[in-house]
Amino acid sequence: MNDVKKQIDDLVDILNRWREEYYTLDDPSVEDHVYDDNYQKLLKLEHDYPQFVRKDSPTQNVGNKILNNFQKVNHDIPMLSMGDVFSFEELKEFDQRVKQNLGTNQIEYNCELKIDGLAISLVYENGKLVQGSTRGNGHIGEDITANLMNVDTVPHQLNDDLSIEVRGECFIYKDDFAKVNAKQEELGKTTFANPRNAAAGSLRQLDPAVTKKRHLSTFIYYMTHFENYGIKKQSEALNFYKNLGFSIDPHYRVCNSIDDVIDYINEYTEKRNKLKYEVDGIVVKVNQLTYQNKLGNTIKIPRWAIAYKFPPDEKETVINKVQWTVGRTGVVTPTAIMDPVQLAGTTVSRASLHNPDYILKKDIRVNDYVSLHKAGDIIPEIGSVNIKKRKNNSKPLVIPTNCPSCNSKLVHLNSEVALRCINPDCPAQLVEKVIHFASRNAMNIEGLGIQVANQLYSNGLIQDIGDLYSLTSNQLLLLEGFGNKSADNLLESINNSKNNSLERLLTGLGIQHLGSKAAYQLAKKFHNINNIINANKDDISKIDGMGSIIAESVIDYFHNESVLVLINKLEKSNVNMEFINTEEYDVDNYFNNKTVVLTGKLDQFTRSEASEWLTNHGAKVTNSVSKNTDLLIAGHDAGSKLVKAQEMNIEILNENQFINKQLNV
Repeated sequence: MNDVKKQIDDLVDILNRWREEYYTLDDPSVEDHVYDDNYQKLLKLEHDYPQFVRKDSPTQNVGNKILNNFQKVNHDIPMLSMGDVFSFEELKEFDQRVKQNLGTNQIEYNCELKIDGLAISLVYENGKLVQGSTRGNGHIGEDITANLMNVDTVPHQLNDDLSIEVRGECFIYKDDFAKVNAKQEELGKTTFANPRNAAAGSLRQLDPAVTKKRHLSTFIYYMTHFENYGIKKQSEALNFYKNLGFSIDPHYRVCNSIDDVIDYINEYTEKRNKLKYEVDGIVVKVNQLTYQNKLGNTIKIPRWAIAYKFPPDEKETVINKVQWTVGRTGVVTPTAIMDPVQLAGTTVSRASLHNPDYILKKDIRVNDYVSLHKAGDIIPEIGSVNIKKRKNNSKPLVIPTNCPSCNSKLVHLNSEVALRCINPDCPAQLVEKVIHFASRNAMNIEGLGIQVANQLYSNGLIQDIGDLYSLTSNQLLLLEGFGNKSADNLLESINNSKNNSLERLLTGLGIQHLGSKAAYQLAKKFHNINNIINANKDDISKIDGMGSIIAESVIDYFHNESVLVLINKLEKSNVNMEFINTEEYDVDNYFNNKTVVLTGKLDQFTRSEASEWLTNHGAKVTNSVSKNTDLLIAGHDAGSKLVKAQEMNIEILNENQFINKQLNV
């Protein structure tokens, strides 16, 4: 019996540590299925030996600790978690329990995708949002109203003056998750393990401006006191939420039998990788709300719902070597090179190891066999190491102390987890800066990619981006792959870039935290480079969408003497330093003052080009469809945004219609 008690104690301790990492720290050390497997072991042991159940067991509690940074919110009606099943046999057992407890076989189930996000509560008084909170431990959550106010799909005012509490999931789309992690890595910060942690980390921090930049979304799926609104079914409630102005997941389906539920699960097991957001299972709910009320809840979970969890999509492969590369900002990033495997429809042979802490935490070594999955169905991620297959002569991975490009000493700046090269003359950083400077969103110099940039540097033709404007045809003809025509084309593109508006130059300079949209606002406000150089922090931070972090970064950048030398060099090359006011348009034009969303693939433009054109003609371009959206422009393979716009009767243009409207502006 002592062995059993020790097993239970060990499982409770490790599961509670994993829960804290997942719920409180937003930094899990194991994959969901590892937690689930151990949780199921604990459940069985506690069922067989109830005398050893501990009060702090995860089977007896919801969520985890409440952070001290936020005010506490009491949930009058507890926010419960969901029971899990992992097989159709268990699902059928749930169906039999429901029918037996209700004494009827006439059960409808509403099937909904299980969104991988953070559970939230929204409280409205007379139609106005007054409070938003996390689930917390189910009884007490965190007040994150200010952050939720910056999520586009959370309405500040409902379409009806109701006093109501609704609950749902806050999540991040896969594409936005990839962008957030790329930005985190560029800044030397810890990346998020999965979309759920990205959403949670974005909501549970103290700067609402950060939340806004992360482009979070929400789906609402529950409300308290449904009996007050004459609603009889869960499927009716979802439409009720939509009419109030909330976003709902459109993929729900009413099923008349457990076999129909299984068909639905099989369908979305196949479709899950094609969805725009990550789902980790299917939630099956008794559709009749009176039946839900009759079935009630346990201390932790509702008896009228169950979550079917998808099996993990993982493959085992072996790490052959680890490459360390230097990025534009000096961050040195390790990448595992592995035997290629097929994963979620693509061949994967590389995975970022992010930073030394990540390597040490997982104890990743060359020649290790590792489990590989795709975080957010996009980013290849190593889950765990198969220690049983590790060779006896295996040694821990050596973390470099010197830059792999320039051999300078690497450092950790402030509280960064990343290694960083701070040598301003580092060749790898220069090449990356040139590539960024020439990119489409910046100076848009066609033909200047990584191979050309490397050749320009290795042949001594450039030492900084200012040298691009001194290149000659004779110099380019010395490089591999260049003839008279290609040399002339590149020089013409470089020369044309001199005429770009100031915001493109600001973007190309690669100022930390300053993206293309913020660069546009900065250029529009100050008109020329000298005004920006002489601006103070308060003037910059007051610009819509800026804030103190961007303001400090801009001030610090232009206080660097070497930067001022570069700006002077660019001025002498006649690179434009003025904001070109492209807003001289008819204020009555079709797009002026409209909130526009772009979705799908366009043939004649990139998304960023279309967004820039719309912004320059008075439109506000956002990422999410909401009641404030006036227009959706849909290209090929448009997905959930198009569906939502159709449901909300929002005007929709295809690309040809968009072009025709442009011609009339």
